[in-house]
Amino acid sequence: MAEKTLGGVIPTATTSTVIPRQDIVRLRDTLLDWALDMMSADRAALIHIEGSALKVVASRNLSDESARDLTDLSTSVVRQVLGTGVPLLTHDAQADPRFGQAASVILHQITSIICVPMFHEQTVIGVIYLDSRRNRSRFTDENIEFVSTFAKVAALASDYAKSYDEVNQQLQQLRQMNWAREKIVGQSPKMQEVFNLMRRVMNSDISVLLEGESGTGKELVAQALHYDGPRRDRPFVTQFCGNLAESLLESELFGHKKGSFTGAISDKKGLFEIADGGSFFLDEIADISPTIQTKLLRVLQDGEIRRVGDTDSHRVNVRIISATNKSLKGEVEAGNFREDLYYRLNVISIHLPALRERIGDIPLLVNHFLRELAHKTKTGQKRLSPRAMQALVNYQWPGNVRELQNTIERSHLLSEGDIIEVHDLFIPEAERLALKSKTLKDYERDVVLRVLKECGGNKTMTAETLDVSLRWLHYKLNEWKQPGD
Repeated sequence: MAEKTLGGVIPTATTSTVIPRQDIVRLRDTLLDWALDMMSADRAALIHIEGSALKVVASRNLSDESARDLTDLSTSVVRQVLGTGVPLLTHDAQADPRFGQAASVILHQITSIICVPMFHEQTVIGVIYLDSRRNRSRFTDENIEFVSTFAKVAALASDYAKSYDEVNQQLQQLRQMNWAREKIVGQSPKMQEVFNLMRRVMNSDISVLLEGESGTGKELVAQALHYDGPRRDRPFVTQFCGNLAESLLESELFGHKKGSFTGAISDKKGLFEIADGGSFFLDEIADISPTIQTKLLRVLQDGEIRRVGDTDSHRVNVRIISATNKSLKGEVEAGNFREDLYYRLNVISIHLPALRERIGDIPLLVNHFLRELAHKTKTGQKRLSPRAMQALVNYQWPGNVRELQNTIERSHLLSEGDIIEVHDLFIPEAERLALKSKTLKDYERDVVLRVLKECGGNKTMTAETLDVSLRWLHYKLNEWKQPGD
């Protein structure tokens, strides 16, 4: 089974019995405890290969710092076993010509070492390392087979943990895809234009510029473009660029090297590196400084970034989706934004209409928010009175869909019965407009005709938007028809 979405298909998640991740961690810790005890070793570590780096995923009798950077262990031994895939035993590391000059062996007075590779499908994925600083005859050749058995179990646990993380990541992406898809609500002609543009660019890597007022749903569209596109299995990263100091934003986007400025106590990856292979949503792009504009242009032109304080460049493959509530073209004309960057970002633009331009979607959005609230609060679904709905339709919504959502959430909480009335909305202007001297039939007629206009005269779409039957709509339109129409 699969659920159709705006631009593709979301695979339906299945459920199965999965060992909790904490149990996998506990198993690795137990293995190390057994190995340490049965081998009478002083220290033990389970080390994984992660990319080009080594990572201690479990250890015994190692400080946190040494576990992070492996400074207390014989990395010469570890790297030899990783490179050859052959277990290694040395009874006296300090006298062993292979390792006697290693700084860690000398500094920490390591004597006996046993190191065994962990395999997954013929590939070395890490090692189990044990050492002793007191007894040169602590480990024997017979111990190799014993520790190798531990390594096989540890490799299975590590592979399961990796699979567990991958499955969880995919499930999280599915939840995010559903979350983004469910919240893009609209049947008005203007929203249909948005959906059509999204379909056309969904499966490409071109840069997209989202324009529109605050609260119109630009980030939701960016999420949909990512999670319904070919990069769905890679990261989706977001950065708000408005009102951030240039130095802070530069460090966030591109990362920094240790010591490049006060407070840079370690190397830090930038968000572009984290987003590598995925999509990067830059919100309020019009507010970035000329320096950041230049660096961003380099990313778009050459696919390269350079950390603050670094001399080396890193290549990244990122799809840029940017957004602004200003006229970016106007910013170019005013000299505030680079023209060449503008054209790089604006390969295609999608304009998100203000809510007052798509009032026919207000009933749809209201019902959507009320359904969400009923599910969230585990209560019966409330509904709006006709006058309350008229008040919402009359209001100009300067905060757009976000303001409408907040209004519905507030009124859902404050209303005492199952019907939300005008006074529950707390929108004075809307209440005033709703209380004009009109009859209930006048309100009904105004709402229906306004929605019909927003739907381009399409009666079927109008009936669906208002959640009424097509027969009822025809009946009402005939009732309101003026002589000569």
